[in-house]
Amino acid sequence: MEKQITVELPEGDSLRVDRYISRLGILKRSQFEASGLQITQGGKPLKLSKKVTNGDIINLYWEEPEEPRYEAEEMDLDILFENENVIVLNKPQGVVVHPGNGNYHGTLVQGLLFYNRTLSDEFSTEKVRPGIVHRLDKDTSGLIITAKNYETLEDLSSQFRDRSTEKYYIALVKGRMPSRRGDIEGYIKRDDRNRKKFTVHDSQGKYALTRYEVLKAWENYTLVKLKLETGRTHQLRVHLLSVGCPILGDPVYSRKDNRYPQMPLMLHSWILRITLPGEEEPREFTAPVPERFQQMEDLLNRDEQK
Repeated sequence: MEKQITVELPEGDSLRVDRYISRLGILKRSQFEASGLQITQGGKPLKLSKKVTNGDIINLYWEEPEEPRYEAEEMDLDILFENENVIVLNKPQGVVVHPGNGNYHGTLVQGLLFYNRTLSDEFSTEKVRPGIVHRLDKDTSGLIITAKNYETLEDLSSQFRDRSTEKYYIALVKGRMPSRRGDIEGYIKRDDRNRKKFTVHDSQGKYALTRYEVLKAWENYTLVKLKLETGRTHQLRVHLLSVGCPILGDPVYSRKDNRYPQMPLMLHSWILRITLPGEEEPREFTAPVPERFQQMEDLLNRDEQK
């Protein structure tokens, strides 16, 4: 592939060329190496770190990577509910939802493709996320709903977009929440210094709202119920960090805890209320709280009695 671009930026502004290209949506920065991307300006190679300004003319050369094929894989699925349109599952911690970013085996999608052999036919044009309505991070356990056909996928996805669903999580955080109940809101944007992270901003990014209720509190830890009113990437992890209460075991947004360094991410997708296709009233699905939460409660109770 070859493309010539005339840079469009506000007068006086400059931007690294790699950031400018990813902003245009031609290639993600994670795809640069795999696609063999080369950039030239005036016939001379241009480094990715080189800054460009308004009016600069650059040429891009790259190869479209072949679309990887993901095979069905047998997996023990914890199915909470199933009918002709949906499968509701309890995703274990450590399982990636769909292939990508170096995760090409053992994903939930591959387990679903093995379990439901008609899924690949129903979603013949969607090879990576067939039937995936919403996602959970690898280290987040809990409830996830998937569709068996396109009509159901669009129906459920529209409910998430319209915010007519109700999603509740449970988390164990470090520190004490500002009050027994409250809201955390603000704009969430990608962190300029670390593209794998997000951060709260006063005005830039996408608006996000989380409601919380304290279920139990110890001296330096709190068990909290969280309701997602919006669905931004890493929303709960970023919002809790913004009030000084990062989630225990969070490898991205929190330092390793001195008292319980062995704990994984203590975040669980707990309850979902959603209306299934053909039904008038919403259903409520619940994924049992994992054993790791009870283990931590026992540890905290024991340690505070010392």
